[in-house]
Amino acid sequence: MLGLMHSTDPADDRADRRGNQVESGLRLRGRDREVLAVRDALDAVRGGRGACVVVEGAAGVGKSRLLAELDEMARRSGFDVVSVRADELDQYAAGAALQSALQSSYGSHHATAATDDQRLWLLDSITDALEVRAQRAPVAVIVDDAQWADPATLFALRTLPGRLAASQILWVLAVRPDTERPIVARVREDLERLGARWLTLGPLPQQELQHIAADVLGAMPSPGLSRLLRGVAGNPFLAIELVRAFADTDAARTDMGEASLLHDGIPVSFRRSVAMRVNQLPEDAVRLLQIGSVLGREFDLGTAARMLGRQVGSLLSGVEAALNAGLLSADGPRLAFRHDLIRQAVHENLPPAVRTALHREAADSLRGFGARSAEVAWHVVMSGGPVDDDAVTTLTTAVRELSSSAPDAAADLAQRVAGLLPPHDRRRISLLTDAAEYLGRTRRVHEALDLVDVTLPEGLEPLQEAYLRLVAAEIHQAAGDDAAAMTHLQQALALPALPAELRARLLKTKATGHVYLGDITAAERTGPGLLETSYRSDDPAVIVSALVFQSQTSFYRGRLAHALELAEEATRRAGTQPAALYLRPPRIPALWLATVLTATDRLADTERILREGQREAEALGLGWSLPHWHAARACALLEQGALDDAAVEAEASLMVADELEITLPIPQARSVLALVEIRRGDLGKARDHLRVAASGSGNTQRYGPLVSLARAGLADAEDEAGVGAAALREHFASREPTRLLALPPSQWPGIVRIALRGDEPSVAQGVAAALRSLTAQDDSQQIMGTVGAHVDGLLHRDTRALTSAISGYRSTGRPLALAAACEDLGELLAVSDDTTSAIPYLEEAGQLAAAAGAERDQERIRRRLRQLGVRSAPVRSHTAGHQEWENLTESEQKLIPLVVDGLTNRAIADRLYVSVHTVNTHMKHIFTKLGINSRVELTRLAIERGVGAADGFV
Repeated sequence: MLGLMHSTDPADDRADRRGNQVESGLRLRGRDREVLAVRDALDAVRGGRGACVVVEGAAGVGKSRLLAELDEMARRSGFDVVSVRADELDQYAAGAALQSALQSSYGSHHATAATDDQRLWLLDSITDALEVRAQRAPVAVIVDDAQWADPATLFALRTLPGRLAASQILWVLAVRPDTERPIVARVREDLERLGARWLTLGPLPQQELQHIAADVLGAMPSPGLSRLLRGVAGNPFLAIELVRAFADTDAARTDMGEASLLHDGIPVSFRRSVAMRVNQLPEDAVRLLQIGSVLGREFDLGTAARMLGRQVGSLLSGVEAALNAGLLSADGPRLAFRHDLIRQAVHENLPPAVRTALHREAADSLRGFGARSAEVAWHVVMSGGPVDDDAVTTLTTAVRELSSSAPDAAADLAQRVAGLLPPHDRRRISLLTDAAEYLGRTRRVHEALDLVDVTLPEGLEPLQEAYLRLVAAEIHQAAGDDAAAMTHLQQALALPALPAELRARLLKTKATGHVYLGDITAAERTGPGLLETSYRSDDPAVIVSALVFQSQTSFYRGRLAHALELAEEATRRAGTQPAALYLRPPRIPALWLATVLTATDRLADTERILREGQREAEALGLGWSLPHWHAARACALLEQGALDDAAVEAEASLMVADELEITLPIPQARSVLALVEIRRGDLGKARDHLRVAASGSGNTQRYGPLVSLARAGLADAEDEAGVGAAALREHFASREPTRLLALPPSQWPGIVRIALRGDEPSVAQGVAAALRSLTAQDDSQQIMGTVGAHVDGLLHRDTRALTSAISGYRSTGRPLALAAACEDLGELLAVSDDTTSAIPYLEEAGQLAAAAGAERDQERIRRRLRQLGVRSAPVRSHTAGHQEWENLTESEQKLIPLVVDGLTNRAIADRLYVSVHTVNTHMKHIFTKLGINSRVELTRLAIERGVGAADGFV
């Protein structure tokens, strides 16, 4: 059971803070180097920088004792200490113990997440609480026995030290090196990558063990006892226990100090010493200890009494004897073994058959009295099966509870439970299907699909196979591999006697897949009557989903007004029907509405829709949708010519996607970043972004047009126009508007420009034909006519068309599109020797590029003006040296006074009405540009420059 402790009062009794430590009266021996290291870490955090320390060592080597020393040092230094202590039973627990510890004195502003994925909600909740505390005092977060921590807490430990690196927080983890849990290994890897200080506690020298023995005895140990100490392999806890066990007996003169070890790492001598101490106790105490060792390090006396068939009162003498023998402690509401090695020794002294039977009985007893399913599940797993129906129900509940906060751990448990069931048990297939679904939410997508492939040949019933293939299709779609998804869907739909509801789900997923693949005709033909059936549904989410689907098909057909009407209706309905909010991207109505708006004259409304939708998703804990919101905002901001803010949103998308292990939006975000860097002039960064964007196996299919545009833009910038034009051929040679509409309209003239420079006239003509088709079907949007004029001007070298485009762009809120048209017209006039008319257009283009931060565009235009005899100021590089406040963007400047005012990132986000992840990204940029790494340093620099809490940026 988790031990959660928080205290800010240095006078608190240490035993109340850390019930598992060795008596405080004993001096910490042989760890001077480690104590100095943790003192340095405390000093670093007091100085304003976050730090992380991992204490690694075998059981009993002194990890908890060192953490107790650190705890005391931190409190004396004014730290707010948050302690979490894990237990073996926590490995299948839902929720986060770290969050529970923090909530003891902090009420999160978040409502409880009512979603199937609470990971980001948990991270944000813990982040907010820690940021608030770190504003008042430096914080030390101490997690003991982290190898047993609940999966959600481990998820937080993987992520938050990096996210909160600029806050005054010291993270300290104690962990055993021999853990077999994959998630613990990943925590180790991530913290090592972040630069955590690693303290490996090895065995103590014999001399230090002699000093420890002297501390316990008050005098140097006898030669016999000294020989005995050699058998503890340098383990200080074992040394103390052996000294206590044998100091006053003849055992010290026996040959029990052999260094031989059991398979579990417990010395023979220690097991014998524990057995000796137990056997000297009354029978009630012996039976209590044996049952307690099965129940866990901490256990409820009532549960132990039920398993013994006794009344609690009849065990009081046994409890007293175990306490007096120093084997148990009773500092909290439950009895606890004074150290887990004692519990383990008692547990291992039980015959294996007795152990497994007792674990099975413990599971039954705990289940009967409503214990948490994670605790029951641990006992069932420890019993090794077989499992009855009640046990399977409990285990399945544990899996489902765990899935929202730790889907990978839920998948592992589901597979473990499935292994306890007979091969043809229907519940086994259901568990494996769930396991595949949960793995599909993580980076372990290949494991999920491998599990599907292994399970499918098992002679499944049609219904089981259909559900499994639906899960596989959704995993493929989530990863962007729409073609593979369609294969599973077609095979599932060919199965006989499927329920109507399941068949409808399969058809809807297939129809959506056709949309993603750009085959709108196939999407419209999928499932006769599917839309009519959906609109008659009693489920509001089904109706909203149908509206979005119909809006998507109308949009890609070029019927923009109708698509906008349907998207607005879907968004309106979703706002009044909470169930409809949980649709997956990009079927979230407001997210899709923003996509449609970006292609219309209502571009200004896009930012409002995205901000409101993004913040609502955060408030509701819909973490899985946030990378898509950020990526959509990045695209919209790029369309508005706000390059810096577009890059921040794209980076925020990648940051959240990395935390949640979501791969789908990566090509979209990386392509936006590549396009931004091309305009800024950092082609190396653009190349790196495109390399990552193209690294996924299938997820470039859906964002293929955007990736191709960025790749073509990079090639063109590197004077390889032919390569760039060839990159455009696959998606834009067609005269249908479908693929063109996958991009915001201001990007379309760029396709034509690169195609003409690279001698691919078919691509340029295809774009022009698609635009004519669009305006013929729907001429309600001025932007379409404006872009059409721009394209015609490029294609036919028509100055009147370009002049018309410039006039149209002036009211669209697309400054970089206006800059491009001005440059195109200026260049066309210049080559026709109308220099006088060309210069004003080129100058306006340069000014617009400079305002947007498009330094490469600005420099190109500046060179052209110089050729025409016009001198202008040199371009100021976006990547100028560090420690220059002038490099901060307007959005970054807005944050500085709020940081000086002491607001947390969450409070800043609320004040500026943006996502907290946007603020996190801005803060990272500020630190990089100023060459600092903490909020304390930022505040000091700001005050030195006269930026106060109520001031603007100066």
